[in-house]
Amino acid sequence: MKTHAVVLERPERIRLSHIDLTEAGDADVVVDLEFSGISTGTEKLLFNGQMPSFPGMGYPLVPGYESVGRVVKAGPAARHQIGERVFVPGARCYGEVRGLFGGSASRLVVADDKVFTVSEALGAEAVLLALAATAYHTVACGGAQEPCTPPDLIVGHGVLGRLLARMVVAAGHPAPVVWEINPARSGGAQGYEVLAPQDDPRHDYRAIYDVSGDCGILDKAIARLSHGGEVVLAGFYSQPLSFNFAPAFMREAHIRAAAEWKRADMLAVKELVESGRLSLSGLLTHHDLPTHASDAYRTAFGDASCLKMTLDWRTMQ
Repeated sequence: MKTHAVVLERPERIRLSHIDLTEAGDADVVVDLEFSGISTGTEKLLFNGQMPSFPGMGYPLVPGYESVGRVVKAGPAARHQIGERVFVPGARCYGEVRGLFGGSASRLVVADDKVFTVSEALGAEAVLLALAATAYHTVACGGAQEPCTPPDLIVGHGVLGRLLARMVVAAGHPAPVVWEINPARSGGAQGYEVLAPQDDPRHDYRAIYDVSGDCGILDKAIARLSHGGEVVLAGFYSQPLSFNFAPAFMREAHIRAAAEWKRADMLAVKELVESGRLSLSGLLTHHDLPTHASDAYRTAFGDASCLKMTLDWRTMQ
């Protein structure tokens, strides 16, 4: 089999290619994609050549971990069936072309236990499930026995920041404040307040969650903590992070790094979304075709009004 795939040949050079697919095994499914999302975090770092050393790094590569499509073939050991609509968090099925994260292609071969059945009603919004699971993992402390302190300040009002804020409100916690420095992204709040940092007088936050990826965030956040407060690093950072010790010492500050979402996080988020308790509305702002991939990726990374760009693969089947 072959597939049409977005291939990042080297930093800042991207094109749609027709490449070989790995043969499906007994425990694999073949998925024809409907939609995929473009990540303005990890994929932007790959595009700019700024991604830190990471397992599987190297070019050429197929990016993407926000994909939704339909099973068209299932191996005898697969539990998903032909016709099911599934979320695919990436794939490695392209031979010599790396899959990092491998979800931006018209057809994928992926292990059956890696995909998740999703509701037909979600449409293209299903691509947001990975970011929603990331937000859930962050605030749920990755399933730790001790409960996390929910954020009372979130730094960044992109898609991840909005999902995190919506999740906190939906759980019945006090509405967080969200910082955003770009006026183009300050709108769209649902039940919480968005402020520029300089307009926020508070210095008593218990838990500050950064989803901005700002490598200089620690000193800014620690200065706003209450005694014993916590800074949670939930973005993806291209450079080493550092902080001044004295302010952190005086506040006895805690610093936590959030990791990648797990299967339990995805299942929990699916239930929240499909039950209507967590809304994904208003977050998909731009749409394009895979044949325009180069322009679409540049818009996703360079246009502040673009919260989430999706590619529509249905015409490529």
